[in-house]
Amino acid sequence: MRLLLRSSLWYTSAFLGSHTAFKSELVTQAITSYLIKTMHYQTEERGRPNSSDYRIYFSKSTKYVFIFNVICVLLKENDVPSKKLKKNDNEVLYNMIVEVPRWSNAKMEIATKEPLNPIKQDMKKGKLRYVANVFPHKGYIWNYGALPQTWEDPNHTDKDTKCCGDNDPIDVCEIGTLVCSPGQVIQVKVLGVLAMIDEGETDWKLIAINADDPEAPSLNSIEDVRKSRSGHLEATVDWFKKYKVPDGKPENQFAFNGQFKDKDFAMEVIKSTHEHWRALVQKQTNGGEIDCKNVSVCESPFKFTGEDACNVVKSVRISVQLCVCCNYN
Repeated sequence: MRLLLRSSLWYTSAFLGSHTAFKSELVTQAITSYLIKTMHYQTEERGRPNSSDYRIYFSKSTKYVFIFNVICVLLKENDVPSKKLKKNDNEVLYNMIVEVPRWSNAKMEIATKEPLNPIKQDMKKGKLRYVANVFPHKGYIWNYGALPQTWEDPNHTDKDTKCCGDNDPIDVCEIGTLVCSPGQVIQVKVLGVLAMIDEGETDWKLIAINADDPEAPSLNSIEDVRKSRSGHLEATVDWFKKYKVPDGKPENQFAFNGQFKDKDFAMEVIKSTHEHWRALVQKQTNGGEIDCKNVSVCESPFKFTGEDACNVVKSVRISVQLCVCCNYN
């Protein structure tokens, strides 16, 4: 079995200037420099792509990490996983974990109910899930993924949508020109948000752009997208409305009459879902089957050792090898 390693250098995030402890510019620069040097993650693929045993795990310095819980820096109470841009003190970047590259069809997602929360292909009724090509769209029309350290709480009724959360990290549609890879961690500018109602659950869809994209400097709001990308937002609503129809399901609905909310509103949604995640990993709310084990989240009762994490991946490797052997017999 071939082991593939893929590295993704990313810059971790925090509101460095929002607390008195970080007022000193020297302290800020020192911390930022340290984070850039140390936050280097690798992805390890286990199993065969387009199979039920395929997984993408994350590791750092030969130690496996929990993508849902520790891909971002540990933050103080009420912080969110973001970082101030040097060019504009009012702008922030967020870490996005790419699950599905643009134009592809395999429905990849963070497996929040599995140890280490790897990325895997979703299954339904024993079959791998693929999104259909709904004319005129081909697969996913953006790089699709999620913000780590966020959780749409199914026990919480949103005051705006009047619906509970969908029990997943908040989703991101990255609209840049670059095609990303599954497991890639990128920094994005959030531009707005769409409130989809999926089978009675709130399913927020952030609209964002890769900070390294050539068009990122000119896109700073949802109105910028509307002006410079004619039809793009309408196509996004159309895609989410119809993508489950080929599976025999009704069209999805939207809060706010399908209108996109602005960047400020989106950031409040991020803050709220981050607070729900924090309550989840501190066992202050019922997470159901979600695996909250982690190696470094402060005050979390779900502590897990690096050795335990390594054993999880080893067990996956053994099960995959046994499966391969059975196929040859």
